Amino acid sequence: MSTRIKFVLAASLLFVGNAFADDGAALMKKNNCLVCHQTAAKAVGPSLKDIAAKYKGDKGAVGTLAKKVRSGGSGNWGKVAMAPTPAAVSDADIKTMIGTILATK
Repeated sequence: MSTRIKFVLAASLLFVGNAFADDGAALMKKNNCLVCHQTAAKAVGPSLKDIAAKYKGDKGAVGTLAKKVRSGGSGNWGKVAMAPTPAAVSDADIKTMIGTILATK
């Protein structure tokens, strides 16, 4: 494979990755996730960085977190309960947001 083709493929993957992160960030803003979750600091809920660190390397993280985000609950990060995600938010959107959270550094 030529260097030029490798460069184009790498640039394409970078663009897709950034678009994915941008979509997730926009969805988190739209769905008010950032009211309780900050990028680097604990607020009402854990920071996005803390969530990403806790689930780093966990191959089942997206599925586990999707259930938690959909159903809500408490006890995982403290006493404050997370409200269930409204049915109007699709499972695909939840997974996109989780992908962005897990990519947070």
